[in-house]
Amino acid sequence: MPTERARTYDVLGILMRFHAFPEEVQGKYCLVEAVVPPGRGAPPNHHAGETEAFFVLDGAIEFMVDGELRRAGAGTHVAIPDGAVHAFTSIGDRPARVLILNAPGRMHDAFFTGIGTVLPEETAAPPAPAGPPDLVHVLQVAEAAGMTILPPPG
Repeated sequence: MPTERARTYDVLGILMRFHAFPEEVQGKYCLVEAVVPPGRGAPPNHHAGETEAFFVLDGAIEFMVDGELRRAGAGTHVAIPDGAVHAFTSIGDRPARVLILNAPGRMHDAFFTGIGTVLPEETAAPPAPAGPPDLVHVLQVAEAAGMTILPPPG
């Protein structure tokens, strides 16, 4: 049974639509569909105790998992081992769409909704960023949720 929570967010320029919050599925997982504009994605991060998997629905994404790069197109599943350092970036000339599964999901629910801006449910694409993200806030929310965000390599 769906909760009465907002389900659509702008999370650092990525449109995230929650299909299942952990409390709706006996605390087992969080399921999010993301529309990721070219060049956007997630910085290197890791989180012990929360498994993550991606399924690319459309477009292309470059994943980094423990230092190894992997390009993934539509129909590709990418599993992130528990605690592995990982990142991803939408590549190509159009947005990528990806399903993100986090189990048990509480950490990602808290992080995504904690840094995200609620959008109308019918929103189809993320709005253009109004400026750079508040990195201090992002890092504080990540730490409170149990995630570690690392500086980009180089």
